Amino acid sequence: MKKYLCEMIGTAVLVLFGCGTAVASGSLIATAVAFGLTIVIMANAIGDISGCHINPAVSLAKFINKEIDLKDFLFYCLFQVIGAFIGAGILYFVLSSGELDVDKIGLGANLYGESISWFAAFVVELILTFVFVYTILDVTNDAKKSANAGVYIGLALTFVHLLGIGLTGTSVNPARSIAPAIIMGEDALEQLWVFILAPLCGAALSAFAFKFLKKTN
Repeated sequence: MKKYLCEMIGTAVLVLFGCGTAVASGSLIATAVAFGLTIVIMANAIGDISGCHINPAVSLAKFINKEIDLKDFLFYCLFQVIGAFIGAGILYFVLSSGELDVDKIGLGANLYGESISWFAAFVVELILTFVFVYTILDVTNDAKKSANAGVYIGLALTFVHLLGIGLTGTSVNPARSIAPAIIMGEDALEQLWVFILAPLCGAALSAFAFKFLKKTN
């Protein structure tokens, strides 16, 4: 149970600080760094208990790679989504406690808007997730890199955000997308399927690619 609670806490922190920075600062760089630093911090805080997936896409890749079983995969995903709602709920409470118009500024929900098509958004999210999750599989399965895995993974998340924020808001994490979209509704909810399906497909592709390119047993 402890590892599931850690996944819940970690995802709550990711959504609160990552989406919160996106809303409060409006800065691409600050948002990318906030998401990346959250991974570094939480990896050190809960990594030894749960592995610090805090992302259903990561958990799917670990399941395909046979690093976790089906029970852990399902419960990890459940508690990650619960954590995302906690983080988004706290953010909503803080923002709505004053004079800010939460309906206008949002909760950092993922949107591809009118600048690109849904298909382009799907491709972007698939590629970003592939790069991010492949990095995770590589550094967590390499004894020489695993000691600094949190730093590598945090940098990878920052890296993919730099490209993705202006196009889709960067999901690469279904839980991170689900909570803000459901709370805010409207366009974010209509487009949510892209930010669930594309990261899961990207994660699955990364797991199979890792098995083919890297795994020797």
